[in-house]
Amino acid sequence: MKRWLISGRALLSRKQGSILSAAFLVMTLIIASRVLGLVRQRVLAHYFGAEDLAVYFAAFRLPETLFEILVAGSLTSAFIPIFTTMLSSGDRRRAWHVAGITQSTILVVFAILAVVILVFARPLAGVLAPGFPESRQVLMADLTRFLLLAQGFFLLSFFLSGAQEALGRFLVPAIAPLFYNVGIILGSAMLSHFGVWGAATGAVIGAAAHFLIQLPFARSLGFRFVFKIDPRDPDFRKIITLAAPRMLELAALQISKSIELFLSTLISIASYTYFTFANTLQLFPIAIFGYPFAKAALPTLAAHAAHRDKDAFVATFTFVTGQILFFVVPIAVSLLVLRIPIVRLAFGTERFTWEATVQTGFALSAFAVGVVAQALLSVLTRSFYALHDTKTPMIIALCSITLDIILAFLFIQVFRFEVWGIALAFSLAAIVQAFVLLFVLNARVRVLTKQLMVNIGKIIACAAVAGVLMYLLLKLLDQAVWDKRLAFMDELGLALPTGFERFVLDTRYTVNLIFLTLLVLTVGMFVYLLLAALFRVREVEILARWFGELLTKKVSLTPQQAEETSTPLPPGG
Repeated sequence: MKRWLISGRALLSRKQGSILSAAFLVMTLIIASRVLGLVRQRVLAHYFGAEDLAVYFAAFRLPETLFEILVAGSLTSAFIPIFTTMLSSGDRRRAWHVAGITQSTILVVFAILAVVILVFARPLAGVLAPGFPESRQVLMADLTRFLLLAQGFFLLSFFLSGAQEALGRFLVPAIAPLFYNVGIILGSAMLSHFGVWGAATGAVIGAAAHFLIQLPFARSLGFRFVFKIDPRDPDFRKIITLAAPRMLELAALQISKSIELFLSTLISIASYTYFTFANTLQLFPIAIFGYPFAKAALPTLAAHAAHRDKDAFVATFTFVTGQILFFVVPIAVSLLVLRIPIVRLAFGTERFTWEATVQTGFALSAFAVGVVAQALLSVLTRSFYALHDTKTPMIIALCSITLDIILAFLFIQVFRFEVWGIALAFSLAAIVQAFVLLFVLNARVRVLTKQLMVNIGKIIACAAVAGVLMYLLLKLLDQAVWDKRLAFMDELGLALPTGFERFVLDTRYTVNLIFLTLLVLTVGMFVYLLLAALFRVREVEILARWFGELLTKKVSLTPQQAEETSTPLPPGG
């Protein structure tokens, strides 16, 4: 028994030695977390109506704003690159000391701002959700105050995650979100008689578990929390300097998200639920493929930038970008084609009506337009962070956010679109942001190689062909489609063709819907992979080699780097 415990601990503490192995590990656990996330949303849709859920989701707005600005803004853009550099120099004690100062300072700032929200939660709820009746605004304010506890735990927890990831330990940080989702699921199911308060209680318990599961492993790596505030520390000042642009960017992004809430409540009370559910589904491919690869690549990109190795930097960027596009492009196409079946299977309950399904499906298709761009943003922004440049992505992001807000107001207030108009505005802004970041990065490091461009073209072409076939197959086999097209036969007193019922599937039944969705998806993915192999898409070869090496336990997964003399990165990079 003791041997098994030791082996388990060694597995959890094991360092991931390459981008692909780290990304695969994170990806596997994120898939589990996202599946649980879908189960969580399904449970919420089962126990609570769309209008109650809109209040519940809205209550997260202010607490999440604090977390995103203070933690996400400093962790990825500044703390991890500097922490990694200090560890690479061999000064581990100094690295952990600076980590403690950074965490202590952010904790104090969070506490101060949390008090402000506690006091002004009620009037802020009225500003953020003017379409909610007064009783729901009061509930939103009370939930907001309570959910600050969850974000406090996340604040502590994500610094532990960042420290472990900087040391190449990705397993435990990737496991932690599972506990958060389980907390909400259990809270919703076991405390549903308290209404959405049950789900909120589950969120706080899950956030606490997210922190506690990581604490012993972070301590084993050397982390010791010592409350100390030292604004004069040179490394801390460097972190703040680097983090400030990213924090400003995220502040603007949170304003944009608040405006999304504002506009959706003007459409209807339930619209924010439709928007949130659609957002959950579209984040699935980004979280599984975009985020893990970019996250795993950041330490490597930062190391190449520190050594001014331009060729290695470009090779890593090309490798990571190719992997992201290879997976995300066909998934984006699938979301466009299968939007309604996916929404019905994910959230279809008695409380989640057909109208809710349609509205969520429209929002999902609008989000799908920008899925690829969003996935690329994760690696593009981190490429700039690796170059110790947080100002450029901040400026571009602020412009993108401004565009998003303008388009959202136009689509909702002028053109009177439903909630999918807010999703479309977000997607269009993300596309513009990704293109601008890519061209600016290329001007500095020349990442747009011929190899990358050709590969992108092949991936898009293969996915487009597969998407057309998926669409045709879906329409061919769905009885609901033919019932509409052949409705004139009933008016003429004519019967449907012989064998019609055996040829198509009545998707009013869940089993038939599952079968049709899986069939269309399987055919589409088979066609995509077949075409990718025929056109010799580079990622097919990489994955085949990786699986072969994995089976033989000879995994060597880092992208090939130039053996010749490397070209130095430009000054400041």
